[in-house]
Amino acid sequence: MSASKNRIYFLLQRAAHLLKTEADAALAEEGGLTTAQAAVMSIIANDGPVTQKHIAETLFQRESAITAMAARLVAAGYITKVRSETDSRASELRVTEAGERALAAVRVSFGRINARLDAEIDAAEMEALAGSLSKILEALGTQAFRS
Repeated sequence: MSASKNRIYFLLQRAAHLLKTEADAALAEEGGLTTAQAAVMSIIANDGPVTQKHIAETLFQRESAITAMAARLVAAGYITKVRSETDSRASELRVTEAGERALAAVRVSFGRINARLDAEIDAAEMEALAGSLSKILEALGTQAFRS
């Protein structure tokens, strides 16, 4: 069956929108973050210290968007931004203790959302879905910065 006949793009967009809307509401209530901020902070926490360029490449975003997001997260006290010791042109981002607390709250929210997904999709379907989405991301990711 084809992607067009099955309306894959439409279904992915609807599912992503509903999941993001639910996650944004839960995250704002529990951790004071949006899903976009949580994604940035998770990368910093897992890979950190990192540059804004690293985050932009990981999320397929423009570095200017990450610069604005980082400024808001610094102002909120969730991350710090310091000049890199290895590259004087770059700054490194690190999660603060307040940021770690916000991320812990976010993980609880995402845990609930993932539990709902687990209740609706059995393990074999989940594995197949993850594989299919990974293929889509890989195929699209190779072209992300060409357009």
